[in-house]
Amino acid sequence: MLLKDIMVDDFQYTAHELLLRNRSIVDLITKYQDSNARVNRSIIKAVTQCGCIKIDAKKQSFPEDGSLEEIRNVMATHLYGKLCDNCRDIIEREMGRNLFYLASICNTLDLNLYDIIIKENDRIKLLGKYNLR
Repeated sequence: MLLKDIMVDDFQYTAHELLLRNRSIVDLITKYQDSNARVNRSIIKAVTQCGCIKIDAKKQSFPEDGSLEEIRNVMATHLYGKLCDNCRDIIEREMGRNLFYLASICNTLDLNLYDIIIKENDRIKLLGKYNLR
């Protein structure tokens, strides 16, 4: 087991030790959903209040007969600019809170977050291009 692998387990254990008030699965699900909304809101604020990034979205067009690499090269993120330090800090904090509640849900359901990550990684590697999302 690598150090980074141990860190995921340590994070999940720490989340278990620190969660006191909202141990109910119902509370955890709503806290997780709320934290997800806060991640989204912090990204939107980087656009609308700070302006360090810009979203310019439009319909994606790609060659019907193009290779996977050609399609990957023409698909856009619709995101322009770079997060400033303040927005980066806020978004990282909100994502961290989101991970905390995900780990807490895993604890309540007796699931191991590291195992979930490994299984999903194996699944997407196995299916390769047939697992495109």
